[in-house]
Amino acid sequence: MQFLDTPIEYLKGVGPMRAELLKKELQIFTFSDLLHYFPFRYTDRSIIHEITDLNADMPYIQLKGKIIRFEEKGHKKAKRLIAHFQDDTGVTELIWFKGIRWIKKAIKVNTEYLVFGKPSAYLNKINIIHPEVDVLEKEIAFSPLQAVYHSTEKISTRGLNSKGICKLVKALLPQIKNKIEETLSEDLLSRLKLPTREEALLNIHAPTDIKKMERAQKRLKFEELFFLQFHLLKMKLTRQKKYKGFIFEKVDNHFDNYFKNHLQFELTNAQKKVLKEIRVDVKIGAQMNRLLQGDVGSGKTLVALLSMLMAVDNNFQACMMAPTEILARQHFQNISKELKELNLKIAILTGSSKTKERKQLHEELENGEIDILIGTHALLEDKVVFKNLGFVVIDEQHRFGVAQRAKLWKKNTTPPHILVMTATPIPRTLSMTLYGDLDVSIIDELPPGRKEIKTLWRSDSSRLRVNQFMGEQIALGRQIYIVYPLIQESEKLDYKDLMDGYKAISAEFPMPEYQVSVVHGQMKAEDKAYEMKRFVDGTTNIMVATTVIEVGVDVPNATVMLIESAERFGLSQLHQLRGRVGRGAEQSYCILLSGHKISKEGRLRLETLASTNDGFKIAEVDLKLRGPGDMMGTKQSGVLNFKIADIIKDGKILEFARKEAIVLLKDDENLEKAENINIVRAYCPYAKERIGWSRIS
Repeated sequence: MQFLDTPIEYLKGVGPMRAELLKKELQIFTFSDLLHYFPFRYTDRSIIHEITDLNADMPYIQLKGKIIRFEEKGHKKAKRLIAHFQDDTGVTELIWFKGIRWIKKAIKVNTEYLVFGKPSAYLNKINIIHPEVDVLEKEIAFSPLQAVYHSTEKISTRGLNSKGICKLVKALLPQIKNKIEETLSEDLLSRLKLPTREEALLNIHAPTDIKKMERAQKRLKFEELFFLQFHLLKMKLTRQKKYKGFIFEKVDNHFDNYFKNHLQFELTNAQKKVLKEIRVDVKIGAQMNRLLQGDVGSGKTLVALLSMLMAVDNNFQACMMAPTEILARQHFQNISKELKELNLKIAILTGSSKTKERKQLHEELENGEIDILIGTHALLEDKVVFKNLGFVVIDEQHRFGVAQRAKLWKKNTTPPHILVMTATPIPRTLSMTLYGDLDVSIIDELPPGRKEIKTLWRSDSSRLRVNQFMGEQIALGRQIYIVYPLIQESEKLDYKDLMDGYKAISAEFPMPEYQVSVVHGQMKAEDKAYEMKRFVDGTTNIMVATTVIEVGVDVPNATVMLIESAERFGLSQLHQLRGRVGRGAEQSYCILLSGHKISKEGRLRLETLASTNDGFKIAEVDLKLRGPGDMMGTKQSGVLNFKIADIIKDGKILEFARKEAIVLLKDDENLEKAENINIVRAYCPYAKERIGWSRIS
């Protein structure tokens, strides 16, 4: 057994009980796990402040002095210990609410201590609550930069708070000399001027100065991101070699006919660029696996339609899968309308398709009569058999699981080409991390003639003016969405909010002059579809709904999106909702109604949405606010569980690591060269842990 694989209980200061806690709470099982449990910040313990300079706005600071006396105040259940702490400039109070008996025993009066904590103000006095107190000589001798580690409440009570973890690390560090295997090649280390791995691990936990700490961080972040990118790019290469793809040799007949004679407006440069990328992919003989990102209304569906025509021109069938029946029907209607002059058979299959319809559809699909099939999850059923499926489009791909999507590739002996689409813009760094094994295309232009949606943020006190504005829009023949938040934990409350809102709107816009629809998650599917259809057909003026309308309703005549309690929505969700309007030629508006009391983060979300329509800018802000795991629903997936790297802050290191991974793959794809022996040793176990990791196929 290697030294670093030693179980953690054998480290001095741990033992069986603490070992169990470290395993359960922090997943620290071995010496190696502890060594790779990195600090999240540092405090400079070499800087000593004076009591006379203290104020409540200061961060964590350090003082040097003596406790001149203790006093206890309060009742039995709410007792507090106050230590009067003095330096050459004055006296301040150190206060503890817990562990009073232990503190009184451990800390002596008139002994010189270093005190570390956050100053706060109470009744015009500055004090420090629950400070760290250390005898002077011990602390500075090890490192002036004190590492701070994440802990949990459960293990903190057993002496394993940040300081306790720090002591364990200090016990381990002297033992690692000459026991740390290098993971990068000599070439990378010298070319990028990186410290060795051993040096980096010592200086991440106990740096003697800021420069050494920064170099250690850079080295360890680069290493973590380099192996991730190398793995993703290697998976991509392996897939391209392993999965032969259908070759679409020609683009003629249907594609040319539609493009030259029936396309109603010119494609944007971004759409043309993506089509060229797809055209190259389907000619090279490898399976295409492409992610298409584009903001709401950017014309992704048209690119998908033209791509499916490429398949049809080469005697293949194509299919398109959408997450909801509404969206599938919308695609079916739009695509059927676009291709009505072409001699093609287009069909739809959803959960509500009748048995008789299904039987006929299955036959026509299997004998090749159907050229393009559009549908929902129903497409995944084993009974759905294609004669020759060559191209698959998946809309709003994040709403389908990997296993669900993979069922579609198995509908032919050779996997069909895959185009997955999302209207949720993904920031570049997140895209490189989550989808680094895919080819990514971006449509970052809106079609000509589309007017930018005007976004207005108003408080509840402006409701009368907002109602007046909605009345003016209805008088012009326009339609309106009013959306209420839906938070699962309080569905009853949300339902009440929605129904109260519906009653208020119905009173403000009474029948028979106005018609108001209502749609929410507790309705039966057929009732929901009926209400949606009334709005789509223009029978109702106003649609009062929860976020069920976020995806899948395309009503060009709707020009106002009013979002109630807008501060309760996430930023990308607000952006998606806004995209439901602005689909026709008329000027559209998104009105954000909020309460007066809003958190700092809520304010930033609403300010961001009101100031820009650029989905990628919005996604960048959203990434900073929510973090990558929450944003992409990957918190538990293992993809983003970095030990030290942070894709929000370390974007430049990520891009640099990817470039170096590309260089290495070109030079030594199978890591056979002697100079890459360190990389081989580190990469083999890394790759084993990540078998079955690809997020799309």
